[in-house]
Amino acid sequence: MTINELQDEVIEEFSELTDWMDRYQMLIDLGNDLTPLDERFKTQQNLIDGCQSRVWLNAEYRDGKMWLDADSDALIVKGIIALLIRVLSGHEPHEVLEADLYFIDRIGLREHLSPTRSNGLLAMVKQIRMYALAYDTKYGK
Repeated sequence: MTINELQDEVIEEFSELTDWMDRYQMLIDLGNDLTPLDERFKTQQNLIDGCQSRVWLNAEYRDGKMWLDADSDALIVKGIIALLIRVLSGHEPHEVLEADLYFIDRIGLREHLSPTRSNGLLAMVKQIRMYALAYDTKYGK
């Protein structure tokens, strides 16, 4: 699936829930379903700067695509990074760089997060794009 198709899928799933408490619960469930990050990747180098809670992000380049794994010590934040992984992992770096992540606003995520969580979301997106830029520079066509 393309990044936009995945975003549309997320928007559709969230649109079925009108109450934000249900949406927060969905984020928590997504975080709980996230494959645990191998302890060897929970390093200072993989911590995302700008997040109030601790978020580790690991990126790898295989078969022309960027693969993401992450973990957080905060449930809702773990759900947010799980959404970003779902939408962006497994795509070519240039696709990640060119993606307009419209799902964030369409599901109301940015407006319903506290300012610190919203800053953390921006920091996560920025770090993912930094990995994509590095991989695109190194391996791009």
